[in-house]
Amino acid sequence: MELTELKGISDKRRADLEKMNIHSVEELVRYYPKNYIDLTSQTPIYEAYHNDMVLTPCEVIQVKPVFSARIRYVKAFCMQNGYGFTAVWFNMPYVAQRLKAGEYLFYGRVQNKYGQVSIVNPSFEPLDKNYRLKGIVPVYTVKGSLTQGVLRSLIRSALEKVSLETVIPYPVCNKYELMPLIKAYWQVHFPDSLEEKVQASERIAVEEYFVLISAFRIIKGDKETVRARKYTCTAQDVKDFSERFGFEFTPGQKKAVNEIYTNLHSPVGMNRLLQGDVGSGKTAVALCGIFMAVKSGFQAAFLSPTEVLAEQNFHLLERYFPDYKIGFLSGTTPAKEKRALKAAFQSGEIDVLCGTHAVIQSDVEAKELAFCVCDEQHRFGVAQRNALTEKGDTVDMLVMSATPIPRTLSLIFYGDLDVTTIPDKPKERAPVSTSVIPDSRYEDMLAYIARQAQSGKQAYFVCPQIEGDEDGTVMSVKELYTDLCAKMPQVRFALLHGKMKDKEKNDVMLRFKNHEYDCLVSTTVIEVGVDVPNATVMVIYNAERFGLSQLHQLRGRVGRGAEQSYCFLLCGTNGEDAKQRLDILKKSADGFEIAQQDLAMRGGGDFLGTRQSGKFLNEIKNLQYSPEAIFLAKRLSDEATNGKYDTEKLRDAAIRKYNSLKDVVLN
Repeated sequence: MELTELKGISDKRRADLEKMNIHSVEELVRYYPKNYIDLTSQTPIYEAYHNDMVLTPCEVIQVKPVFSARIRYVKAFCMQNGYGFTAVWFNMPYVAQRLKAGEYLFYGRVQNKYGQVSIVNPSFEPLDKNYRLKGIVPVYTVKGSLTQGVLRSLIRSALEKVSLETVIPYPVCNKYELMPLIKAYWQVHFPDSLEEKVQASERIAVEEYFVLISAFRIIKGDKETVRARKYTCTAQDVKDFSERFGFEFTPGQKKAVNEIYTNLHSPVGMNRLLQGDVGSGKTAVALCGIFMAVKSGFQAAFLSPTEVLAEQNFHLLERYFPDYKIGFLSGTTPAKEKRALKAAFQSGEIDVLCGTHAVIQSDVEAKELAFCVCDEQHRFGVAQRNALTEKGDTVDMLVMSATPIPRTLSLIFYGDLDVTTIPDKPKERAPVSTSVIPDSRYEDMLAYIARQAQSGKQAYFVCPQIEGDEDGTVMSVKELYTDLCAKMPQVRFALLHGKMKDKEKNDVMLRFKNHEYDCLVSTTVIEVGVDVPNATVMVIYNAERFGLSQLHQLRGRVGRGAEQSYCFLLCGTNGEDAKQRLDILKKSADGFEIAQQDLAMRGGGDFLGTRQSGKFLNEIKNLQYSPEAIFLAKRLSDEATNGKYDTEKLRDAAIRKYNSLKDVVLN
């Protein structure tokens, strides 16, 4: 259904909705709230923590506007059960006319600094006319001229018009007592209670995962690719190659190599995910797989998401494959050199082609491509993996992920892949010491890092955002870079963030790796980065804004050398949830355990977020649901596709879902 069929959709509003990737009424109802305002209970101001959002009654004693050339705000002096506090509105001069002495209901963020309590930019209405500030109110991410009120109204209209039918067979819905899908959507957007919202989120998650899992099952079915070529390398060949690394493989690495070897020597083609914690040795396993191909007389390809990482892998290939011809291809490779590389790969002169997205361009052809490695697979869509494997006849694919996913969940989500997990790490790698740094120790931390830099070590400083937020609660990477340069003039700082051009980002990372800089101030673009063994300190600002798994990935950027390394976490809130989550990170260095805790605490939507899936999970990431919803979806799919029910509707939905997944490329 077109957006223009809704009342109140002007050209301007439609353009704003399209900026939010909403192009139809169906997409509008699937645009879920990012948060909710609970206006069902009131909180005394003196019981609120710093940065809490509260609904609280009070008596306004005096209203005082303060307007000057430099600052504009309205301050109200308030009382609540004999307790005095202030309310402040910045750049909202009209409040001075609307707010008079009397009893009001305020809703806003509490600031509690140095014993002075205030509530900032609160919504308000007279206490005896409490008609608006009530119930559970959804909060959405909005763009352009759209407001929360307008978007709520449009979504309400959309829900009244759209047809939302489940594709789960009715007998299965009935057996598991599933909530009607249309009711679930109403309760997610306009819940009667927080409990109803949770149940509705679970119901929608079950539907979405049911279609996803069924898509893999229906489209792919039990079809397996018959192997077109025979690998001739022996187990002894692989064992001899593994000795080139100079260390004994862990049990997990040995098991992974054995599974790949068995797969390549079977009559069925390989499509395998290799997942392991940071530092678990996935690359060494992948190189063993490449060796099995080239030793058998075939070609291999190694795809990486960034030029710096691709170059690092290229040097590894040159080091461990001195008897083979290795090629490097990226977007910045000169045109003449590109033509020569492509011709050499097509003729079979190049045994292994390593590079970035340039490797999967249509004009890159191979003579006998048999084995492909896709590093940091979450940076590539299904279509990109397919483009790589289509360069040969039944190419074997190994995709790698450094984001630990609980095995039960990975077996469901990666329905088109076999999953191999490396659960252990090399014994000689020391765990990174992790600490939460209070504000009172911040300057001491900077002094320590300055001493480390002067002794030849390097450090990362990571912020969640390129730009800061309006109320100054989130550190921006640009502000931090300026501040650190001023405070530590003897230290060489570099700045890195996602809005920089690829060539500029690659140059900064390479110069940092070569120790032309002491410290790198960055957003999370370093999460997938190069090995810098000399980096021994990781500082993460506003750590409460990251998932545990993401914090663990960032922490994994250090501790790659022989020196003891440190991770310092700076938290922008004193909330108990944040303390509990960061305490888990302090106590554990096991990425799979941390991922399991993250999944249990934050729900499947937040845990998977945008990292693992692309468009599909971007659509449902704001839903708070449990892992049990995903497992229930698998059970329902098992029942619905067993041949007893008509699956025509499901098949149509599965094809649409599967095709949308194929078109996704993650940034």
